[in-house]
Amino acid sequence: MLAIAQVNEQDSELDRGATSPAATQRTCALTRNVLPIDCLLRFVVGPQGDAVPDLRRKLPGRGLWITATRTALEEAMTRKVFARAFKREVRVADDLAPQTERLLERSALDALAIAGKSGNVLTGFSKVEAALAQSGKADVVALIHARDAAADGRRKLDGVLRRETAEKTHEIVVIGEFSGEQLDLALNRPNVVHAALLAGPVSGTFLARAARLARFRTGHSPEAVSAIAPTDGARGKSTE
Repeated sequence: MLAIAQVNEQDSELDRGATSPAATQRTCALTRNVLPIDCLLRFVVGPQGDAVPDLRRKLPGRGLWITATRTALEEAMTRKVFARAFKREVRVADDLAPQTERLLERSALDALAIAGKSGNVLTGFSKVEAALAQSGKADVVALIHARDAAADGRRKLDGVLRRETAEKTHEIVVIGEFSGEQLDLALNRPNVVHAALLAGPVSGTFLARAARLARFRTGHSPEAVSAIAPTDGARGKSTE
């Protein structure tokens, strides 16, 4: 009976309240696919009857789950999935998708700021290049490029990364989700163009949140997104 109850709860369009830490899967109210909760976004109805993103999955009240991509969220808005699932009138802001993206972005940058304060972030072209070239001696888990960084700087560091990949024992992801100004503010340093993220618990939090932001924007992993990051308006410098 317990197993049946668990399946039924996963298959329902709404959960019963703030998500239990033990929860691993929910049903997307748009596609009806059962997915890991890390691939979904939870929404609740706020006091004023509006749809509210619940990134931390802790807001009270029953929640609706949507596949965590901008495309899926916009389709759910168009198809009035919120009203259907909650069985009531729900105000869905026209800018719910960009609002959700801003919250995801802020969440990732907050985690990056904590990683920086914990000493888990190296900045500056030469420092990043040296860390990547140490063939596993430096525990680099991510290479971060400002979205508006010059193409030559990205190309040089990506080349170092490719040369050293065979000797490293873990994958190093490449992240290009944030502007230089955003990196400056998060790390409280001027002119951050390139950074290396070192291993650590807080670093793992940032990686997870950056991956969630990347998936929301394009449906791709951070590695794929970094390869197609826009170059228009580049800062025109490859060093910090």
